Formats: sequence, C-alpha cells, structure tokens
Amino acid sequence: MIDIKNIEKSFGTLKVLKGIDLHIDKGEIVSIVGPSGAGKTTLLQIMGTLDRPDKGSITINGTDVSGLSSKRLSDFRNKELGFVFQFHQLMPEFTAIENVMIPAFIAGTSTRKAKERAVELLHFMGLEDRAQHKPNELSGGEKQRIAVARALVNHPSVILADEPSGSLDSKNKEELHQLFFNLREQFGQTFVIVTHDETLATLTDRTIHMRDGQIIESSDTNTSI
Repeated sequence: MIDIKNIEKSFGTLKVLKGIDLHIDKGEIVSIVGPSGAGKTTLLQIMGTLDRPDKGSITINGTDVSGLSSKRLSDFRNKELGFVFQFHQLMPEFTAIENVMIPAFIAGTSTRKAKERAVELLHFMGLEDRAQHKPNELSGGEKQRIAVARALVNHPSVILADEPSGSLDSKNKEELHQLFFNLREQFGQTFVIVTHDETLATLTDRTIHMRDGQIIESSDTNTSI
C-alpha cells in the first residue's frame, strides 16, 4: 500500500528526516509516536504529498508520487488520500453534509453521487440527523466524525490523521478510536495516525517510534478493540 524508501528532508541546515524506510500494508492501522521535533508530522506531510522529500521515494497504492507534476499530484491527493486533523477544519458556512461533499465536488463527482456517498457516510457515523446542521451547531465529537466522513468521501486508499483525538474529551476520544477500527472492518480502510495518545497507540496494529528524524523501533501490538 505505502512504500517509503530512504526519505530525507531538511529545512535550511536542520535535517528533519534522516533516511526513513517504512512499509504499510493495505488495511493496516499504524500509529507514529515520538517526542516533539522527532519528525512525525513532516513524515506524515510527505506521505500525504503536501511536501516533497529532498531525497528518496514514496509509492502509494502502486503510484510513485515522487515524479508527479503538481497538477497530477493534486489530483492524486484528492482521490487517493483522506486527511483528518486535530481540529476538524470544517467550513463554517456549510452544513455537515455539504462539508462532507466538498472533496467529491473537487474530484468532479456529480451532485447526486456526492450526496448519496455523503448520506451513506453520515448514516455510518450515526449523524444522519445532523446533516443540515452547521459546525457551530455540532459538538466537538460530531465535528470530528464529520471530518472523518469528509476524508472518506472519495474512497481514498489511506487516511492520514494528525493528532485526530487531541482536542476531544475522554468519551469522544474513545468513540473516535472505535470508529477507526469500525471503518477498517467495514471498508478495509488503511490508517496512518500521528498521535501522542498512548491509549490509541497501543490499540493500533503497529506503533512506529521516531526520534531525531529516524525510526528507532517498529512494534506490533496485535491488539484490536
């Protein structure tokens, strides 16, 4: 699913990633952990094609993204990758269902098909009754589940999540973590999650430990909820 080979990245004289090699299988839920400054978010951004490495290659779902033009890379990102951030980043002027549909519109999907997919996802999230509500009318947990639905609308190969439960209380964190595993069971979804949440990290199939721009350990947990 994802093959990363010898990725290096520097910002000025600061070398942030120092030869990263990583393979992630389809349907795997992987967490990336480490102290601040370890390079976790930079690695996730490179996986998400939001930044380019200085050296090395990355192949996602059979496509070597390293040599793609900016236009082709943007199209690939929209169709193959879904993103969930610590703060939901929903558009405040749009309803829940409209927010979910936005990536589908960018991909050129018809309104009818985009709406059908959004309704399906909102039903799966248990939020069909909140479809016409705007973000300021939703709870924190509801907004984050809407953000997950938005990430899924184009049937992406992988969901990349950066501290997805970092702004949630304990109950909503637990529900969000359970949702990731439900999505893997229902859709075979692959997840790569940068997190400081030790509970989430122990639940994932594998935990990648980073320090000073390098992977220092990759541990299988073989645990699910």
